[in-house]
Amino acid sequence: MTGLRTLSPALVLLLAGCLAGTTPAPRTPSPSASPVQLAPGITWWRTDDTRGPWRMAIVRVDLTQRDVQLRAVHARDSLAGRETTSGLATRLATGPLVPRVAINADFFDLRTGRSENNQVTDGEWWVGRMVTDSPFDTYDNVHSQLAVAHDGRASIGQYILDARAWGRGGVVPVLGVNHAPSGTYEGTVLYTPRFGARTPHDSTRRDSAATRRLAEVSLRAVGARADTMLYVVTAAPSSAGGMGIPADGAVLSAWGDRTPALQQWRANDTVRVWLGTQPMLHDARPPMQLIGGWPRILEAGVNIAADAPSREGTISRNAEARHPRSAVGLSRDGRTMWLFAVDGRSAASVGMSLVELGDAMRALGAWDALNFDGGGSTALVIDGKVVNAPTDATGERAIANALLVLQRR
Repeated sequence: MTGLRTLSPALVLLLAGCLAGTTPAPRTPSPSASPVQLAPGITWWRTDDTRGPWRMAIVRVDLTQRDVQLRAVHARDSLAGRETTSGLATRLATGPLVPRVAINADFFDLRTGRSENNQVTDGEWWVGRMVTDSPFDTYDNVHSQLAVAHDGRASIGQYILDARAWGRGGVVPVLGVNHAPSGTYEGTVLYTPRFGARTPHDSTRRDSAATRRLAEVSLRAVGARADTMLYVVTAAPSSAGGMGIPADGAVLSAWGDRTPALQQWRANDTVRVWLGTQPMLHDARPPMQLIGGWPRILEAGVNIAADAPSREGTISRNAEARHPRSAVGLSRDGRTMWLFAVDGRSAASVGMSLVELGDAMRALGAWDALNFDGGGSTALVIDGKVVNAPTDATGERAIANALLVLQRR
C-alpha cells in the first residue's frame, strides 16, 4: 500500500482486525484520536484498541515533501553517552531545520551509551561494522537497519559496511569505521575524529604472533571525487598504536596480515577511500542516513516477526513477551514512513509482542517495518514533548541515538 492518504484511526483498527482474521472489539475512545497535521507531509494521532488493551501514538511522514528530512543522530554528538529523546530533539532545534518528531532508535549499552549497529548521519559514517556488536544475540549476525538514500527514499535491510582504500600497492579492505572487534587475527579500521583524540592502545586486536604486527597511517582529507573521499598521507606508517587522529582527516589502522599493505605507504601519497553498504541502496550510493534496530518485523508485506530468532538471533524475552515498543514502517516504494509507539506494562496498555507489533504496522499500510529499542527506552516526541507513557520509575530514559523528522523553517 503506497497511497499518501492518511488512514483514520478507525480504519486502522478495522484493517488490523481483517488482517488478523478477527472482528475488532469496540474501541475505547482515545484521548486524541483525530489526526493532527504538524506540517505538510507530517501527521500524527493517538488511538486506543481494547483488544490488548493497547494505547498507541502514530506519526505518518510523506518523504516526498521537499521541506521534510530525516536525520539519524547520536546523543551528546558523541559515539558514547546518553541523552533523552526529548532532550536531544530540543537541543537540536536550531538552524534552518527544526525537529518536529523524534523517536528512540537503536539498542545500546546502558553503561557506555554506545549503540549496537551502524550509524551514518548526513552522509558521514560515525560507526561502521561487519557484525552487530550485541551481547544478547543468540548467534553473531548483522541486525536490520533503516537506510535513507540521497533522494530521500527509505529502506530496511541487514546492511553491512562495504569499504576499501586505494593506495600505493593496491586496494586495502576497510573492515570497520570507529569500531575494532577484539580478538581478531587481522583487520583494518578507519578512525575518524568522531572516535576521539587517539586510536586505541589495544593489543587484543593484533595477532598472537610475537611480532604483534601493527601499522597506522595518518591521513589528511583533501576533498572528494563523487562519493569517494580523497586523503593525503601525512607521515610514514607507525607501528606504535595510539596515534593522534587529525581533526581534518583520519587514521587507517591495520594489524596482523593486513599490516604489510599499509607499510608500503609514504608521506604525500594520495589515498582514496570508499565507504558504502552491502546490499547497496537503490541508487548504488552510500546512505545519507543509517540507523539500527532489532529485528525486522515486516518484509514485503509479510509479518516475519515469528522468524526473528532464526533470522536475527532475537531472544524470547524480547521477541515473545509484551513490552512497550517503538517501530518504523515504510510503504512499498519507500516514500511514506510511519513511526509507532505503543505503551506497555500498565492496565491501560499491556504492550505488544513482536508479532503483534508486525500486525499493527501492516494494518497501518507498512510494507516493511523494523522494531526499535523498546521497554523503558520507548519515546515518541512531538515538538519536544513525549506523547507516549515512559515506564521507567525515573521517567523518560536516556538513550543512545534517535531518528528525527525535520522540517525546514
